Amino acid sequence: MAFHTGIGELNVFVVEPSKAQSQFIEAHLKSLGVPSTTVFREGASALQAMVENRPDVVISAMHLPDMTGGDLVGRMRADGWTKNIAFILVSSETRPHYLEPVRQSGSSAILGKPFSVEQLGRALSTVLDYLNPDEVRLDVASDVDLEAIKVLLVDDSRSARAFMRRVLENLGIQYFTEAENGKQAVGIIQEQYFDLVVTDYNMPEMDGRELTEYIRTQSWQSSVPILMVSSESNESRLAAVAQAGVSGVCDKPFEPAMVKRLLEKMLNAN
Repeated sequence: MAFHTGIGELNVFVVEPSKAQSQFIEAHLKSLGVPSTTVFREGASALQAMVENRPDVVISAMHLPDMTGGDLVGRMRADGWTKNIAFILVSSETRPHYLEPVRQSGSSAILGKPFSVEQLGRALSTVLDYLNPDEVRLDVASDVDLEAIKVLLVDDSRSARAFMRRVLENLGIQYFTEAENGKQAVGIIQEQYFDLVVTDYNMPEMDGRELTEYIRTQSWQSSVPILMVSSESNESRLAAVAQAGVSGVCDKPFEPAMVKRLLEKMLNAN
C-alpha cells in the first residue's frame, strides 16, 4: 500500500446519485486539499472502477440507484482487492437496519447531512491514520513489550474483526486470536493467556457485557484489560457495560487515534 503524507495525495471515489450533493462533497474536499475526485452515480460502476484504479477511500451515500451504501461496503469487504479500502458514509439515514451493516463493516466514519468541512476533515484524518501506520504507533512504558502483546478479538462480524485487527496492527500489535461471540471467547480464554481483550457489545450466544462479567468474576485472567467496541446508544445498556468492568469503551465506527489513546492508558496502567 502506498504511504501518504497528506490529504492532498488521497485517491478519492465519491458515490453519490445527486449531482448537487456530489458537487457539495467535492467542494469540501477541495477546500481540505484534495485536488480531484472521481464521481460515480451508482455502486456497480464504482466497484468496477476499483479494479482498475484502486482508491484510498470511498465516500458514499446510503441510498444508491442499484444498492445501499451498506451493500456497497459489504461487497468491498468481501473482495480481496477492495477489502482494505477506507469507507465513509454520508447520509441523513437514522434507521438502524440501514446503518448497522455500515458500522459492522469497519467504516472509518458516518457523516450525517448536512456536515461541515471540519467534520469531513476529521473523517479524512481518521482515514489517514488507517492508511499510515507509522503515524499512530502506541507509546507504551519501557517495560511493556508491544510486539509480544497477545490480543483476543471478539466480534460476530468478520469484516469488523478484520478492520479492528488492521487498526491494531497499525499500532504495532502483532499477535491475535479471534472469536465470533462471547461463548466462543470463553472457551479460548480458559486455555490461552491474553494481554488485552477487544470485544463487540451486540453478539449472539453471549454478548460483550456477559463476556466481561465472566472474565471479571470467573476467569483466571480477571484483571486483563477489556476494550468494548460498540455501536450501542442505549445509555442504560452502556452503564451496565461499565458496571461489568470494562477498561474502556469506544464507538463503531471508531477512530484509530481514539483507540490509541485508550490502549495507551490501559496498557501503561496495567
